[in-house]
Amino acid sequence: MTNKNSADLFAYQAPPDYLAERVILITGASRGIGKALALACAHLGARVIMLAKDLKRLEQAYDEIVALNKATPAILNIDLEMAGADDYHTVANAVAEQYGHLDGLVLNAGRVNGLTPLPNIELSAWTKLINLHVHSPYLLTRSCLPLLKKSPDASIVFSVDDAQRAYWGAYGVGKQAQLGLLHILADELDGDRLIRVNGVHPGAVRTDLRTHNYPGVNPHQFPPPDTVVAPYIYLLGSAADRLTNQVIQRDAD
Repeated sequence: MTNKNSADLFAYQAPPDYLAERVILITGASRGIGKALALACAHLGARVIMLAKDLKRLEQAYDEIVALNKATPAILNIDLEMAGADDYHTVANAVAEQYGHLDGLVLNAGRVNGLTPLPNIELSAWTKLINLHVHSPYLLTRSCLPLLKKSPDASIVFSVDDAQRAYWGAYGVGKQAQLGLLHILADELDGDRLIRVNGVHPGAVRTDLRTHNYPGVNPHQFPPPDTVVAPYIYLLGSAADRLTNQVIQRDAD
């Protein structure tokens, strides 16, 4: 993976209102990095659209953003493990109707259904995770591209991970596919009207995903989600300029 000024960007401090009036859609926004990023973007003035399948947690995140006295967020309660093409058109139509365009798309949603040898994974579990990690980033990006093209400074950011090792199954396969999608999109969208496409590899973070799959490890040895959102913020704003086709990576696990 490319490592572009990672230490500096994980320490990046955005100026006030850095994301003012930007419309940013974040998947997996009900918890973990997605929620922390939604709160940070809202604090910096963005109009945040939070997409996740857990409605209760989405509503809690919504209330936390409202308490900041910033722009009122929007929530989209969609299960990306089960979503089809029509669901992504519905998302794009909802964004178009309310905002007219999209400045940022963060493809962050992820799940590991336990660490299991490949031959032991149930087909239904495999299908859901491939839908989540492979089909959903492609289909959501495809549906939202016309809205991103209406922005003068659009950015797509993937949450990436090195998980191509034993027992990580569909999550590992899906994360590798996302990296390929990132690079292909970046090449295709690197024109005069640039849409930046980059990734952030946050490393080991204190999230539900980490705790669920490493139950014997003290989660407090890892940084909380709000400490790893700085490079996402940088990439979503104008400071990133024409930076594209990069992965910003924190130190290895």
